[in-house]
Amino acid sequence: MGAPDAIHLSGRARGGPGGALEDHCVLVTFPDLPEANTFGKDRTEALTSAVDCLEVTLAGRIKDRVDIPEPSPARGRPTIAPGNLLAAKAALYLAMRQEDVRPAELARRMNIDQPAINRLLDPRHASRAAQFDAAFAALGKRLVLSLEKAA
Repeated sequence: MGAPDAIHLSGRARGGPGGALEDHCVLVTFPDLPEANTFGKDRTEALTSAVDCLEVTLAGRIKDRVDIPEPSPARGRPTIAPGNLLAAKAALYLAMRQEDVRPAELARRMNIDQPAINRLLDPRHASRAAQFDAAFAALGKRLVLSLEKAA
């Protein structure tokens, strides 16, 4: 995986044939994350469930230390994004992988202990914005938030 200048975290949700599964629910899959699938009784519920599904999948990939692929083009399909905290953790994880920086090395650069870096990457830990700012600065990067119109 190359090192893009910006890391965009969102998932493209794709419904099954006609968007419905046996006309009883709406299935959501993520073409770039084959292990991620969810459903809802209607489109709104399915897309709400898709956010949780995406977050669980990203958290699992961080925990298992496997790649998080760049989202492929939406091509008119709905897109969703994880919550800001998990998005920041995933962006830090990706930046560390792209720069080939292990948690121990990032801790050394920040002059903190390695468990602090582990907590920063832990999806269950409520990290603060200032911690992310310091971590990204130690990697020569900065985290940029954007605002989009909700789908």
